[in-house]
Amino acid sequence: MTAAMQNPLRTPLLALLGAAMISLTVPASPARAQANRVAAVVNGDVVTANEVASRRRLLALTAGMTGETPGRANDQILRLLVDERLRTQEVARRRIPVTDADIAGTVGDIENRNGLPPGGLRENLRRAGIDPRVLYDQIRAQIGWNRLLRGQLGNQAQISEAEINEYLAAARARTGQPEFLVSEIYIPVTNPGQETEVRRFVDDVIARLRQGAPFPMVATQFSQSQTALLGGDLGWVQPERLDPEVGAIVRQMPEGAVSNPIRVPGGFVIAQLRAKRTAGRDIATMLTLRQAFFPFEGQVNPAAPTAQQLRQVEAAQRLSETARSCDQVEAAARGGPRPADPGQVRQDTVNPPELRELLTSLPIGRPTQPIISPDGVLIIAVCTRETRNLAELTPDQARDRLLRERVELISRQVQRDLQRRAQIDIRNQAPATPATPAAATPPQRRG
Repeated sequence: MTAAMQNPLRTPLLALLGAAMISLTVPASPARAQANRVAAVVNGDVVTANEVASRRRLLALTAGMTGETPGRANDQILRLLVDERLRTQEVARRRIPVTDADIAGTVGDIENRNGLPPGGLRENLRRAGIDPRVLYDQIRAQIGWNRLLRGQLGNQAQISEAEINEYLAAARARTGQPEFLVSEIYIPVTNPGQETEVRRFVDDVIARLRQGAPFPMVATQFSQSQTALLGGDLGWVQPERLDPEVGAIVRQMPEGAVSNPIRVPGGFVIAQLRAKRTAGRDIATMLTLRQAFFPFEGQVNPAAPTAQQLRQVEAAQRLSETARSCDQVEAAARGGPRPADPGQVRQDTVNPPELRELLTSLPIGRPTQPIISPDGVLIIAVCTRETRNLAELTPDQARDRLLRERVELISRQVQRDLQRRAQIDIRNQAPATPATPAAATPPQRRG
């Protein structure tokens, strides 16, 4: 073994932005005798206690819940499953297709947002004793529902150039005013008599978020907003485009904070403020990267690396010495546990500072020296480095925001109609509960 191969393993390990693995602590499985108990009947379709338990375990996985899951969580999960079943039935009735490729693409997006390698989400679910189909069925319902709503919009789904220009002009007029990067979780209250119970569930979710549960994963699981498949991401917004109650709270929140429950028409919102900026002014240097990761079998001991770990360091060192382009780094990453393209990165947000300094000075197309972490070796190449105004709204962004707002509004209308017409029999330790009358349904919320 050469001295060059020894040095990387004997220097202090450089902390990196590693894959954010989700806690695998889950509640105990329900008794077999109760697994197929009927929890609800929705237009003749049965929702079983086993389905509720599976979704509860998924909540435990994504939100870090331990041991005893409160009964109110079961009740809220059942209500979410009932609403989901109504949506699935309507999607099937209208023969709206959702393919396996659609689901795979969404799973890949979830993995990217949470720093997981390809297949990492499925592996985490299986290790936790959760059938991946529990999540896949939920994603299928969300995709189908979104397509149904866009079909319902009809001509309103076509955003005119005049509307886009008006939106852009309004955005320019707000230059210099504050705007906020916000994520949301929307939990509906479909029956006013259940508000206290839903509020307690929302409090539980907030507690888990503040303990470190990943907001995008929890939003994907439990938000009933159309942003759920985006991990709750609303993007950069001005307070006046939020519900008034949410906008007032967001203005006062520090960056990184998760709000208390915010009561809005129709339910509760949990808001996360990720960043603040001045509208129209956000000059930043953006990097496109390629990375190749060489994993270790087991965590490395710098004083006594294994033969496999030494081979991985040597392979990374060869790539560092021979690669002269991003394409070569990308080729070396194929079949590896991490995506070759981590997505565009804002240079001033890269952590730790040592890595930021390294990428700032790295020549375009030239790879770094091997970067050692406890679980493997990383090679990074900077492909492009571009400084631009991120606060400058594009026509495509304006179109997407306008469409999202319209879809959100019609979602509330269609869901309310489905609930009004449905035959719903709740059998979860409570008397049968009829569908919520339209008159009792709270007003719709804005997108």
